[in-house]
Amino acid sequence: MLVVVASRHDKAAQALVANWAVYGASLLTPEDLSMIGWRHYLSSSDRGGGEAGGAGGVGGVGEAVVGGRVMSTTGCANALDRITGVLTRLPSIFEQELWHIVPEDRGYVATEMNAFLIAWLSSLKCPVLNRPTPTYLLGPAWRPEQWVYAAAQLGIPVRPVRRHSSMSANVCSQVPKKPLVTVTVVGDRCLGDVEKTLASHARRLADAAQVDLLTVHFSSSESSAELLGADLWTDISTPDVGDAIFEYLSGGDAKC
Repeated sequence: MLVVVASRHDKAAQALVANWAVYGASLLTPEDLSMIGWRHYLSSSDRGGGEAGGAGGVGGVGEAVVGGRVMSTTGCANALDRITGVLTRLPSIFEQELWHIVPEDRGYVATEMNAFLIAWLSSLKCPVLNRPTPTYLLGPAWRPEQWVYAAAQLGIPVRPVRRHSSMSANVCSQVPKKPLVTVTVVGDRCLGDVEKTLASHARRLADAAQVDLLTVHFSSSESSAELLGADLWTDISTPDVGDAIFEYLSGGDAKC
């Protein structure tokens, strides 16, 4: 079973799950983290040491609640009853998502849920896009300057990031003169109508960030284009991107 971790307001995630419905795909939302049925073992030696009845407990990699249904995260004969791949669409757990929690407790509960998700996603043995870091569920929480710096260190042509500040309220942000050209990296696949050189640049940057799902922006589609930045939040509504994600999570990732 494929799982998409997302907000209940994420229409793109809902559409993706609907497209994968025949394969038993389901949406895991913050509400599921409050339901009884979670079991998360910290290590194999802790298997006898208790269970987690929600996101606040400590138990072990065993069972999860997805769409209100208890699923196995370990070996199981029926793949429809076992999580086989996860796509993460939440950068973190936000208080606004926890409508089912009393207002005065939402901040604390959001923090606990976020910590739990980091531990749980990091422990899964199945494919995960992307695996979390200690500060961000989508992967490394790099600023634009960090993406450009990492690319420059790899010898990729980049456009310097410039920030402007002013006491005036009428500050105009810089707008690129040409539309951005993007390459979406999904595993070893690079999607986008660009020269192979740019696809290679995008894959190398993804490797440097240790992620398998990344959107990289360039100034043009030509091989000499400058890298403008990168984003861990990918447009999954594009059919070819959705198909590539499905193939990766299903274990059929193909080379470019």
